[in-house]
Amino acid sequence: MFDAITLDQLRTFVAVVDEGSFSAAGRKLRRVQSAVSHAMANLETQLGVQLWDRSTKIPTLTGEGTVLLAAARRICADVDAFKRMADGFVEGLESSIALAVDALLPVRALVDLCREFSAKFPSVQLRLYTDTLSAVSELVLEGTCQIGVVGPAAQTQGLERQHLSTVRMVPVAAKHHPLAQLQGPVPTQVLAEYVNIVLSERGGSRQTADQGLLSSNVWRVADLHTKHAFLRAGLGWGNMPEHLVLEELASGQLVRLRPAAWGEDQWVLSLSLVYRPDLAKGPATRWLLERMAELCLRDIGPPQPGPSP
Repeated sequence: MFDAITLDQLRTFVAVVDEGSFSAAGRKLRRVQSAVSHAMANLETQLGVQLWDRSTKIPTLTGEGTVLLAAARRICADVDAFKRMADGFVEGLESSIALAVDALLPVRALVDLCREFSAKFPSVQLRLYTDTLSAVSELVLEGTCQIGVVGPAAQTQGLERQHLSTVRMVPVAAKHHPLAQLQGPVPTQVLAEYVNIVLSERGGSRQTADQGLLSSNVWRVADLHTKHAFLRAGLGWGNMPEHLVLEELASGQLVRLRPAAWGEDQWVLSLSLVYRPDLAKGPATRWLLERMAELCLRDIGPPQPGPSP
């Protein structure tokens, strides 16, 4: 008899509990109370279990009914999710999306993007890659990823490029570093006396040249976290995304340098979305492109003014 149980019966069961009575459930479902009572009686007969204690004026759930209610809710929720998934496929919803992002993208924006994506598109598998410079665009060009977020130095020939936001890179050193004690513009020959820590690619066919070199004494690291740690430890000086070091600049842990060779806007970098021209933009892809821009604006915002001369 279990095969004869219908989804409508389970939804009615849930509605009676949520609304507090058979009559209230009837009003919600636009049915007469007798129809709701009949549906519940049939469900009890088919299950062979008493769901309701009718010894009081308003029926209440039995212990067995309480346990079965949780299962009924799960079944209704699963069916709703099943229907949403099917509707998504009808609308062209992707089965999976792969996203590659440059390390310059704020981590908070990336975390919120992935959290919101998982909630909005639970049936779409999201694969995430983080890398630097042209390694990101190479993942998109070769088809491993559909969407990438890159800086201006990345090689993007053959890809569509859409401006996303700007990131101001600021040269910094730890407060106890010798360069942090200098006032005003710092000559290149002075900077060259100290280790210049730069972000560098691991390799690849589209490798990008190192950026922001003012010294032959260079330490190359492959991730922004390591570079940040080395700078905080006073092992050298180098450029960092302003949004990542604002608190340390405010507290004095890091000090902003003024290389004489660079202007104030020398390192205002454009972050861009990249994708292949033949990318099929389904609902999830379109959402990713739009939401990424919103979150970057929230977490990066407009470039901050540089220091006074």
